[in-house]
Amino acid sequence: MNEKIAAFADLHIPGDPLILVNIWDAGSAKAVAAAGAKALATGSYGVAGAQGIADGEEFSLDDAIANLEHIVAATQLPVSIDLEAGYGADPAEVRRSVQRAYDAGACGINMEDRMPGEVELLAPEVSAERLAAAASTGLWVNARCDVFRGQSAETDGEALVEQVLERAKIYADAGAGSLFVPFLSEAKWIGAICEASPLPVNILRAPDGPGQAELASLGVARISHGHQPWAAAMQWLTGQAEKIFRGDEPDY
Repeated sequence: MNEKIAAFADLHIPGDPLILVNIWDAGSAKAVAAAGAKALATGSYGVAGAQGIADGEEFSLDDAIANLEHIVAATQLPVSIDLEAGYGADPAEVRRSVQRAYDAGACGINMEDRMPGEVELLAPEVSAERLAAAASTGLWVNARCDVFRGQSAETDGEALVEQVLERAKIYADAGAGSLFVPFLSEAKWIGAICEASPLPVNILRAPDGPGQAELASLGVARISHGHQPWAAAMQWLTGQAEKIFRGDEPDY
């Protein structure tokens, strides 16, 4: 682990979480860095959306790495790249893809436990092999666990937490550095996962979920904003354009 990756790893502190306002290109990286960020992370949805294409590894690996290179050149902060499912049909291909991110200057990656376009999660052991291949490059691996995706935390929360924790143990053994549990906004279950997870926990900020201070009090070690910054920026741009086309003055 090189010095910059180690510094990025050290930012994952339960109770004092790393805040990531997810970026999509070098320009957004500079804007977020100027606001006081300690690290930067792309979100695949915004990266793809900025090119007018869909999420789900539709943005080619070559383009994703080129985008990463531009971001790394624009900042001295640690940069993590969302590599979705790892851009690989098997662990060997995943390792080659992740190695390219390492060579381009990334400090970490985000990696999912389901394949692009699939609803079903990969078997934990299969996902672990892919995570282990990614971790063997030396990058910090944020293992995304989609157990709560499309499920009801209200009715099945306890069982879903158990599934998350089972995967957390397997992913930790595979070399993951942190556990990302999106689609979860219930404080009770966030706290339960943070308390029992062998990995520091990353939660996606949700408008209807706990705020930053409460997430910290629950033991969260990393808070992501996903596609929301990109979506908000695009909504603002559309709104300003609508004003101009109506003959009104914009807000800039």
